[in-house]
Order: sequence, then structure tokens, then C-alpha cells
Amino acid sequence: MDIKIVYFDTPFWRAEVARLALFVGGIDFKDIRIDGDEFKTIKSTGAMTDGTKIPFKQLPALSVDGKTICQTGAIARFCGKISNLYSDDILECAQIDQIIDLLTDMNVLIRPAMIEKDSLTKSNMRKELSETLLPNKIQLLEELISDKDDKEFCVGNKISIADLGVWRVMGWLSTGIIDGISSDILKPFPYVTGVCQHIADNPKVIEWVSLTYPSSYSWLRAE
Repeated sequence: MDIKIVYFDTPFWRAEVARLALFVGGIDFKDIRIDGDEFKTIKSTGAMTDGTKIPFKQLPALSVDGKTICQTGAIARFCGKISNLYSDDILECAQIDQIIDLLTDMNVLIRPAMIEKDSLTKSNMRKELSETLLPNKIQLLEELISDKDDKEFCVGNKISIADLGVWRVMGWLSTGIIDGISSDILKPFPYVTGVCQHIADNPKVIEWVSLTYPSSYSWLRAE
């Protein structure tokens, strides 16, 4: 298969789940990282300058043998299936899906505070995110993991796209990148933190980080 992941040059979770799944699974793919001008072309024409169709005019996008798929969950599941990071058990698949959807819910919660123009309103919104809205969501994930026998992974007893997504979203939240979101946000959640550390210690994740992440990136990065 000719596989391309199309996104910006950043390790944001929406694309990184797919990139990491393919890399960890040893699946060859082209990591296409576009700039603002290319994105403007996508938004106006529904295609890249090389002709790759982007049907929803949004990113990330996955191209497989010339056919393009959008939406984070759909892309993550496809990449998880071909890289053996998505369960063969139908119930576990649903459990993985619910975590990807929870991460999407968290992303949606954060977005208004990212685009708010008024500084005071933005500050108040992020304070609420840091103190109530996001911890409430993370607590739900904490409880899911705490109820499992094997607490190294979010679902089942091996790495899945759910773990990759959790690692990246929690890293995004706790690095201090988002002004107003406490870098200590994960301290009350040892099981979530434990999953993230386990993923950070994965040799293939370490390799991917060393190849593609900015040198300044440090959250739960195994040296």
C-alpha cells in the first residue's frame, strides 16, 4: 500500500496517533508535513497542490493508494488495524474507540479557549479548564485504567492506538505549552501518568521522538 499521512509539522495528537501507530508497527508511510500556504490551497480547492484529494478540506488526512480519508478516529483505527495496534476483540475495539472519542471531547473543550481573543475571558476559560473541566475528563480515564488488572495500558494487555493518543494529549496538556493550563494537571492521576510513562519508554516511540520532535520537547521523554 502507498500510505501518506498529511498534517502540519507538529506532533499534535490528531495526526501523531496515526504516525506513531504506523511507525511502531513497522508500516512504511510518507509523512507529509504541509505549511500554511498548502493548507490554504486545501481549504479553497479540496485538494493539495499535487492533486491529492482532501474531501472534508481538513487535516489530518490519510491517503491510501490514492484514496483519502479524513477524521482523526477513522484514520487512527485504520492505522491501528494494519499495524496490529487495534484489538481483534470486538469489545476491546469499542473500549479503544471510546478513549479516542474521549480525547476528541477534551480537544473540543479546549478549542474555545485557544481561539478566544479577549485576554481576561481567555484567562478565565483556561482556569476553568485547568481546575475543573479537564481534570473531570482525566478522572474518567483514570477510573477506567484503575479497574483493569494490567494498568500499563488503557485497554487489554498490549499497546494500542488508545495509549498513543493518551500519551500525546496528556503530554500536550502538561508541558506548559498552553498558557493557563497547569503543568501539574496530571499529578492527581497516577494510572494515567503510568500509561504515559510506559509509552514514553517504548523503544520505537523513543526512536520516533528522536527523529521528528523538536529538541526542546521533554515531557516524559525517555533519554
